[in-house]
Amino acid sequence: MTDQTTATFDELPALIGTDLGYTDYREVTQDQINTFADAADDHQWIHTDPEKAKDGPFGAPIAHGFLTLSLAIPMWTELFDVTGVATKVNYGLDKVRFPAPVTVGSRIRMNAVIADVTEIPGGVQLGVDQTIEIEGQTKPAVVSKGLYRFYA
Repeated sequence: MTDQTTATFDELPALIGTDLGYTDYREVTQDQINTFADAADDHQWIHTDPEKAKDGPFGAPIAHGFLTLSLAIPMWTELFDVTGVATKVNYGLDKVRFPAPVTVGSRIRMNAVIADVTEIPGGVQLGVDQTIEIEGQTKPAVVSKGLYRFYA
């Protein structure tokens, strides 16, 4: 199990540059992909037709890029928490890229580094460099900057 970093609201400004480490690996399953396809109304065969995808460019179905990106939220909460705040908000993302596909059955994990801390009215915003890696591969699945707000 990953050790979660916990900080108080007052400690946030001092965390610039902090590498929060890695989450545990989690497997991406065909069931997850199919459920996401239903939610996103994106049933492209490369995601949802295992037989056809065998003959496709990746030799297997691949996860939607946005499915992989959405897993950044549970992985973020695995790595970091803030105590002593009234509200926590996922404010959005900057510079999202999908360098490599995640084939069904792959295991992924995330590394997060707090890149910047900015005061905002009533709180603090963290800019977090997030990299979702695929076990055994050199190219990451997702590279993004997560924006998280904490209000006192």
